[in-house]
Amino acid sequence: MTRSTVRFLLGDRLQEIGEIDPTMTLLDWLRLEKRMNGSKEGCAEGDCGACTVAVGRLDGDRVRYEAINACIRFLPTLDGCHLLTVEHLRRADGGLHPVQQAMVDCHGSQCGFCTPGFVMSLFALYLNEASPDEGLIRDALAGNLCRCTGYAPILAAARRMYELGDRGADRLVMTAEEFRQRLPPTTETLAVEKHGRRFIAPATTDALAEALIEHREATLVSGATDVGLWVTKALRRFGTTIYLGRIAELQTVAETEDTLRIGGGATFTDAAPALERFYPDFGELIRRIGGFQVRNAGTIGGNIGNGSPIGDTPPALIVIGAMLTLRRGSERRTLPIEDYFIAYGKQDRRPGEFIETISVPKPTGNAVFRSYKISKRFDQDISALCGAFLAELRDGVVVRIRIAFGGMAGTPLRARRAEAALVGKGWARENITAAMEALRGDYEPLTDWRASADYRRTVAANLLMKFYLETAGATDLRLVGQGKVAHA
Repeated sequence: MTRSTVRFLLGDRLQEIGEIDPTMTLLDWLRLEKRMNGSKEGCAEGDCGACTVAVGRLDGDRVRYEAINACIRFLPTLDGCHLLTVEHLRRADGGLHPVQQAMVDCHGSQCGFCTPGFVMSLFALYLNEASPDEGLIRDALAGNLCRCTGYAPILAAARRMYELGDRGADRLVMTAEEFRQRLPPTTETLAVEKHGRRFIAPATTDALAEALIEHREATLVSGATDVGLWVTKALRRFGTTIYLGRIAELQTVAETEDTLRIGGGATFTDAAPALERFYPDFGELIRRIGGFQVRNAGTIGGNIGNGSPIGDTPPALIVIGAMLTLRRGSERRTLPIEDYFIAYGKQDRRPGEFIETISVPKPTGNAVFRSYKISKRFDQDISALCGAFLAELRDGVVVRIRIAFGGMAGTPLRARRAEAALVGKGWARENITAAMEALRGDYEPLTDWRASADYRRTVAANLLMKFYLETAGATDLRLVGQGKVAHA
């Protein structure tokens, strides 16, 4: 069964849209079609946060509201959601929402261009956190940029907003019951079209498998944190777009006795808590992938699927030994994630296939995991290189070690020479130094605007030494593997 209209709530009004450009951004629709100009376009690539809006979606017995970037979100992906913009925060009597009033009281706005985005990021924080600490407040605002205030007044407003309002009585928030009445969940496939360009959004993995067999040339979209830029920056147009965000099965994060099973459509926000519980450094790595807006939309499967050599999660997943399950029609096959990456721009994903699950083994023995992201900005930036390490010692001798880097080759890649130089050797500085030399032969990095080849070689070797220094003198690496480290 199919449905040919996109249905979502804009504030308290139901929107039903039939003929629609599959890759029209939500921001363009708000500003050009609805004349709702509060949300701003600053970067058109999900970086500055001026376009931030809040999107609610049914999550069990509640409606979860999250901040997202409207500039790279395709309008049809709003199907089945509740959309709130800065215009909706105004009270019925014309007064300000506590978040807005706090910004006024604390002088959190100067030129005002970025202010609506900050307000909506704070609004999402206000709804989701009763008493955030300073670190969480800063994290919630990492996806918003301001050129005027120096941020201190905005941070003050984040604390002030809780003094001005009753979160539990916020009139904008819907209960799960109200949501189901207004937007009853459906299992039919959404299919809309304009000028011969199609947008297809299955609601089940079976329907997705069928759609991909029929439309093997389709562009797969989930969070659009990458594909969105293909449209806004490269001005690309797709004949058929297949959206994964309506498929609940792909968004699950489940735990077995020895494995985490992450659906290919699970967002960074959804997957991070489970990954961080077993691999604390992985949580820190995900926190630095982007701001809340990016992590609320981007998916683990998408980060793997597009095969970028500078994707942040693949090096970590490679050293942990993650496995991918790919599906085509009713057929499934499983392969180590490191085998998925063949060459630059080439992955082992056949026409009609999609990543169904990522299986992450839980830690075993006394192995310890570390990951390090190197970027020009600490937060909200693409990596120059990203390194991941997993080592296991027995009586001070390395019995197992896995090292992988992104940004050092055309694909995420293991450093097998460096690994071989350490296995069977003592966990000692002289052996690490020898492995650093071996590592230089593992990669032939490129020079680009993010970093030179020499810089990448030097930093990669130094990260191996950093890993050693953080664990030096240990015979049982579990004892040093539990802390979360803020990396440069």
